[in-house]
Amino acid sequence: MPGNRSDLTRLRIALTVFFALDGFVFAGWVVRIPAIKEQTNASSSALGLALLGVSAGAVVTMMVTGRLCRRFGSHPMTVICGILLSLSVALPPLTHSVLALGAVLLVFGAAYGGINVAFNSAAVDLVRALRRPVMPSFHAAFSLGGMIGAGLGALVAGALTPTQHLLGLTLIGLLVTVLAGRTLLRIQPPKSPESAPRGESAPRRPGSRTRPLVITFGLIALCTAYGEGALADWSALHLEQDLDATAGVAAVGYSCFALAMTIGRLTGTQLLERLGQTRTLVYGGATAAAGMLLGALAPTLWAALLGFVIAGLGLANLFPVAIERAGALAGPDGVAIASTFGYGGMLLGPPAIGFMADWFSLPTALTSVAALAAAAALIAVVTRRAAAG
Repeated sequence: MPGNRSDLTRLRIALTVFFALDGFVFAGWVVRIPAIKEQTNASSSALGLALLGVSAGAVVTMMVTGRLCRRFGSHPMTVICGILLSLSVALPPLTHSVLALGAVLLVFGAAYGGINVAFNSAAVDLVRALRRPVMPSFHAAFSLGGMIGAGLGALVAGALTPTQHLLGLTLIGLLVTVLAGRTLLRIQPPKSPESAPRGESAPRRPGSRTRPLVITFGLIALCTAYGEGALADWSALHLEQDLDATAGVAAVGYSCFALAMTIGRLTGTQLLERLGQTRTLVYGGATAAAGMLLGALAPTLWAALLGFVIAGLGLANLFPVAIERAGALAGPDGVAIASTFGYGGMLLGPPAIGFMADWFSLPTALTSVAALAAAAALIAVVTRRAAAG
């Protein structure tokens, strides 16, 4: 158990590095998808099926990792999954068929889902020990890592082949995992300062009372991640198709949203200390709903971009708070349940928007992001007393 403040500080730095590494590696893979599509001669529909391997691997592994963290500890599991993630990101460019690509993406998705549960579980323990709501800072590191990974990928795309680029990510990932992992393996997870009289400080498995609350926070994570997935895939098309933006300007839309989310998470600890968790969820959901209504329905490009920024600021801290609360209630199993809901929302968003765009219009479809953000705020209001208890 960490015996002093310096141990907690070292743990916080190490976990922040792992969050950033996760975003960095995943973004590096994403920017290479077009090249690997061409290499495997995959049609768009075949590529879509192969990409489901990431989702399937992640969702299946998340629930298993919760149990493994409870048995072996979240710190060793974070290091193991960090190694697997670093190794598996080099596999996609080695494939030459859609079937092989889908198989290796299943492995990559399993590592990605596993490390997300493991380091979020470790972060929940640390937040409880620090007695400060620092969870958003870890997710800000993930966002920053993603932005750096995407930017670096764009820079080296013309100079390096996908194999060279992703093998480079493997080497970076293994080096970072060894350096940061030494801290996690050396220092035990901190115990809760609010230890029970009998010494039981770790949250139990979700029981009849806590499971509904854990699922509630999972639903808030789902509502948030739905918006992230929808904007990642559809914001540029909306700006280009509905507001006559050029392709270059349209690509800025998601960048504005992602940057706003990063800024929101960097200031999330101060916001939580001032407002508390429930009001942060309520105000964040309401702000995101207003921003997305503006982003979806605004008649001008600049108003839509402003809407995306407001939506990003509003959504920024909903997911971190939901994951932290689920973990505080039920430990790694709670993190796994809420993460699975959240990841499901990210998967649900893009195809749901596509179907609604066909039935109605893309601007109308994007208002579903606002509706779910408002639903997250409403859920937080309705369950505030139970969650506080």
